[in-house]
Amino acid sequence: MIRFLTILFLSGCFLRIFAVEKPDIIENRVSFGHKVIGKRTPDAIIIHSVYNASGGNEYDIPLIINQFKKYNVSAHYLIDRNGLIYRLVADMNVAYHAGKSSLPDGSTNLNSRSIGIELVTNLQDSISSAQTQTLTQLVKYLQSVYTVKFILRHSDIAPGRKTDPWNFNWKGFLVGLKSVDE
Repeated sequence: MIRFLTILFLSGCFLRIFAVEKPDIIENRVSFGHKVIGKRTPDAIIIHSVYNASGGNEYDIPLIINQFKKYNVSAHYLIDRNGLIYRLVADMNVAYHAGKSSLPDGSTNLNSRSIGIELVTNLQDSISSAQTQTLTQLVKYLQSVYTVKFILRHSDIAPGRKTDPWNFNWKGFLVGLKSVDE
C-alpha cells in the first residue's frame, strides 16, 4: 500500500511540475488572411511585431486587424500591450503570416507548417513585460500540444526582408522558455 501511494505521490508531482496551463485566449476569428484546412501538424512558431500604420492609435487592435484585412494576411495569435491574447485563426488552419521565407533547414512554405504570433509594438517601444510573460506562456503551451522544432523570429526566416520582432530581448525570451518555473 505504501508503494502504491508513493507512486501516486510521485506521479502527482511529475504532473504538477511538467503540466502546462493553457493561457486565456480571446476568440476573435477573422474571415481573411488564411486558408481553412482543418488538420495539419505545425512544427514551427514564428514571432512577429505589428502596429497600426494606417492612422490613429498605433496599438488599436481593431485597426491592426483592419490593416491585416487590407493585405489579406493574418497570424494565428495577436498579443496586445497588456498581454491579452487574441486568436485570429485556428491552429489547424494555414494563416498567411510568413510570406516568402525559409527555415534554417532550407525548407519553405512556412505558412503551411507554422503558427504565427504577432506582438503589438512599434519601432521605438520595447515589448512590454506583460507581452513577454504571455508570449512565454503561449509558446510553452503550444510546445505541449505540438512537436515544435523551430521557434524563430520573422527576421530569422526572411533576413534582409523583415526585421521584426522589434526591440525584443530574444535571448531572454529563449532562456525563459527553458525554465520550468511558471
